[in-house]
Amino acid sequence: MNMKVRIFTEGGADIGFGHIARCLSLYQAFEEKGIKPLFVVNGDKSVYQYLKNTRHELVNWLEKDPSAFLADADIVIVDSYLAGSGFYDKVSKAAKVPVYLDDNKRLDYPKGVVVNGTIFAEELGYPDKNNITYLLGSRYIPLRKTFWNLPAKEVKKDIQSVLISFGGDDSRNLTPVIAASLKRNFPEYRLKIIIGSAFKYVAQIESLKNSNTKLIYSPGAEGMKQAMIESDMAISAAGQTLYEFARVGLPVIAIAVVENQMNNVRGWLKAGFIEYAGWWEEHEIPSKISASIRLLEDRDIRQLRSTTGRKLVDGRGAGRIAEEILRKI
Repeated sequence: MNMKVRIFTEGGADIGFGHIARCLSLYQAFEEKGIKPLFVVNGDKSVYQYLKNTRHELVNWLEKDPSAFLADADIVIVDSYLAGSGFYDKVSKAAKVPVYLDDNKRLDYPKGVVVNGTIFAEELGYPDKNNITYLLGSRYIPLRKTFWNLPAKEVKKDIQSVLISFGGDDSRNLTPVIAASLKRNFPEYRLKIIIGSAFKYVAQIESLKNSNTKLIYSPGAEGMKQAMIESDMAISAAGQTLYEFARVGLPVIAIAVVENQMNNVRGWLKAGFIEYAGWWEEHEIPSKISASIRLLEDRDIRQLRSTTGRKLVDGRGAGRIAEEILRKI
């Protein structure tokens, strides 16, 4: 299909990779329909791991005139915490279908399609406007293609393996703290520890390795999926990865590491999927994790969490978004 689709987003070692990962899922959804978008990414070289086999340009589109990318565009998708209203106005005027990915009702968006696939999106009170279409709630959460089709997860009688995952950068350096606490309090557990490409304290984590510890360096989507399937529970930041855990059906203990994750936490707590260990600076986090693990040792509770997550995230969000957008053309 000869259609021009542009995806503007941002990411890198200093700000993480959540925007790029979910935009990649939309890229893949359009590819399934015979359309090859163009990624326009404001970021550093660390983002290349997500951009393999895509059409992309690495450019600071916030400072460079975006007109060349917007010219004759059919669909323009923007996923940003940095772009101001002026940029969205340009996109709204230039594209046949402008699309804005949002998490927290960040701006008063101009004409277009607003997508918020978070668990709490329908409770944010978006303004009712004739020129805006809203796609809200977890049925519109875009997940990478690897997570689209998955069988129900086997929930074992006992917890044997725990996954520790704090994104591509672990900006709060929580991984070694959590790993050391688990080794002290639950030495029988096998630990799978994700080490992202932008981690700064890798040696500190490597010093904790023993025969019960597996370090997984910069896994792609397939590697993450496999680690989730092989684990019985996870300890994670409270960002986009929670939706992948829900899709797999892996019970998770979440820690909020940035303020914009708090709505995520509240939504998932209300849904009954996560345990919450607190804000990253709280000294009680290790003890809260231990208490949550004691609760999750009950297989029936883990089974309920697994079923709840998969019910709320069915993996079809990116496809639904692409279909709704193409319907506008």
